[in-house]
Amino acid sequence: QVQLVESGGGSVQAGGSLRLSCAASRSIGSSSCMGWFRQAPGKEREGVAAVKSGTGTTSYADSVKGRFTISQDNAKNMVYLQMNSLIPEDTAIYSCAVDLIRIGPCQLANEYTYDYWGQGTQVTVSS
Repeated sequence: QVQLVESGGGSVQAGGSLRLSCAASRSIGSSSCMGWFRQAPGKEREGVAAVKSGTGTTSYADSVKGRFTISQDNAKNMVYLQMNSLIPEDTAIYSCAVDLIRIGPCQLANEYTYDYWGQGTQVTVSS
């Protein structure tokens, strides 16, 4: 089992930046993926970004590519999401999750491959 706790959400104006943090209760293996997902009211959950623990290889949704950056600090059991050039469409609850054993690159299309989830943190972007 692994517990995940997100922090760093808040309210910003369009064009602003936020950095989200996710703290894991223990280290995870090199085959694991840490991912960020978001869900806006009335919409399905969307995979945003993910990073492979062992290699640092990253994956991004097209909607955030070039604006968001995922990073990890494995020594601290932490993963981060740097969000720049925020737009109102980024408004959502953001959750981190771990896919404990993933052969090959991380994926964002199927949230059910992720085994553990944090409680989520609200991000609101105003125009």
